[in-house]
Formats: sequence, structure tokens, C-alpha cells
Amino acid sequence: MSKRKIRVLVVDDSFFTIKFLSEAIASDVGLEVVGTAADAYEARDKIIELNPDVMTLDVDMPRMNGLDFLKQLMPQYPMPVLVVSAASNLVFDALQAGAVDFLSKTNMMDENRRDAFISELIVKIKIASIAKVGKHKPPYANTPVHTPLEEQSKIIAMGASTGGTEATNTILKDCGGDLPGIVMVQHMPPVFTRLYAERLNNTCPLAVREARDGDDVLPGLALLAPGDYQMEVVRRGNGYRVKVYQGEKVSGHCPSVDVLFSSVAKAAGGAALGILLTGMGADGARGMLMMKEAGATNIGQNKESCIVYGMPMVAKNLGAITYELPLDQIAKKIYAWSQPRK
Repeated sequence: MSKRKIRVLVVDDSFFTIKFLSEAIASDVGLEVVGTAADAYEARDKIIELNPDVMTLDVDMPRMNGLDFLKQLMPQYPMPVLVVSAASNLVFDALQAGAVDFLSKTNMMDENRRDAFISELIVKIKIASIAKVGKHKPPYANTPVHTPLEEQSKIIAMGASTGGTEATNTILKDCGGDLPGIVMVQHMPPVFTRLYAERLNNTCPLAVREARDGDDVLPGLALLAPGDYQMEVVRRGNGYRVKVYQGEKVSGHCPSVDVLFSSVAKAAGGAALGILLTGMGADGARGMLMMKEAGATNIGQNKESCIVYGMPMVAKNLGAITYELPLDQIAKKIYAWSQPRK
């Protein structure tokens, strides 16, 4: 018996985009376009009529923009949504409103990148189709008791993919500025990593910015690997700095969590805390195992709170996880680990 195809609803106000996306989606034997819509009102009716598995959604549309549509849709009718848009300034608001992932239209218009865009579109629709939506509670409000750090050699390394933008935001919003330095990889293309770092910097108590080659890893600062660049941590006296460089994809990604984690294992050993969050695939699992073998403490996000329980699951199966925790308990564990040993 043949496997049921993933049923997709395409929503965009551009006839050209609808045609392009529909043909691209139909090119994969596992997908089918069951309907299209030119605005949010038409999309609402098509969702009720067709019950699609995944919806692609532009956020910049007339009558009602996609962001407002998401905010109305998700509480009443939670479903996997892939944002496909050129409106980069609204992407992270859409993810916060419940979208699973996003894809920039920029590459769709570039003949040299069109095939890559279609491949990424197909992969992200398939990932979205198995993602859990509408399961997360809003971030809890806690005010942890902060103890001044005495062990400045500590470092925190985080990695995430699908669903990770909001998971990382949830954790960092509950973290004060007195934590050890943080280095992070989020699977995300160029430009968007800078925008994401700026967003985190504006919503979180600690400083967050896109990393540059040679940046020092400092307490109270989180450095995010830039899109299309690999990032490693190297030892510098009693502290660390980052090495940011153009490199090949590792574990299918650039930046790669495996690259970051394996470098942290070598540079920091038992002074490191590794955190692996929601995401498809296995990136970060092998690097996290190297961290554990070097003496690090590792946290994996649990299945119930993951949008996609892939990366942390592989790490768990490898025996790389020290603690498997719900998203809303990770910040507390970070604080417990960061305090000086008695």
C-alpha cells in the first residue's frame, strides 16, 4: 500500500508565487498541493474545507497580513505552518506566533539558487508535517537568586534547529546577565542570524549578538554563529574566543552544532555545559558526546516540549545527555550548574 502524500495548502497574494510554489511542491512524489489561497480569508475557508497537513504562508498580504492571520489561527486551529516570505522583519514574529519554520523568497527569484530553494522547500514541508504545534506553554516568569561567578572558565554551548528560535528565546529570557559566556548555533541562513541576534538582544536580559572572528566569550554575552559560517571555540588564557570562518557543511549544516560542540569539548572539557534543543536530524549529537567524554555536563530538550524531537533524541541514544528536561526547566538547570562549587 502506498504511503499517503503530505497535503499542502499554498497561501500567497502573488499568482506567480503560487504557481511557482505549487509546481515545486508537486515535483516531489511525497507531496501534493490540495489548494491555494490569495489572502487570509480565503485561506481560512480552505483550511476548513480541505484540512491540509501543512500550510505555506506569506506574511506580507493585503486585507489581513499573514502575521495577524497566524495569531488568530493558531489558538483555534493549530497546524504546521511554513512561512515563505521576503518580509524578513516579520519572520521572527511569525515564528513566535506559532509557525514551525521559514524560507526566504529571495533565493526563489535567483536562477542560480532556485534549485536549492526548491530542495529546501520540500525538506522543510516534510519536517513541518511531523512537527508538534500548539503544545508549548508560554515562558514562565522566574527570578532566580544570582550568585556571583567565581569560575570564569565556564562556558555554555547551545545548538538548535527547527523550533529552536522560540526555544532559545524562552531560555534566554529567563537568564540574567551574570551567566558564563554563551556560544550558540541556530540553523538559519545569512542575514537572518543577524536579525535573530538583534531580536534576542532586545528581548533578553543578557547581551546577544552575531559572532565575529576573534570575539572574546565573555560572561553575560551570547554569541550566535553567523549563517553560512562555521564557528569554533578556542582557549585564550583563562577564557575563550571564537573562530568564525567559511567552511564546508558538517552534518549537513553551516553553521554546524557538531563543529561548535566538538571545539568546546577540546577547549573547555569539564568546564562546559552543552544544551541541545529541538531540531530535525542529528547535528550536534556527536559533538555533544565528545563534550560528555571530555567531562562536560549536557542538557537535552525532552520529547514532549520539542517541536521536532530529532537532534536531542539522537544525542540521548548515543548516551550524550546528562539531563533530559522540559523547555521550561532548562534555565533553572543552567543556573544550578553555573553556581560555584561549594
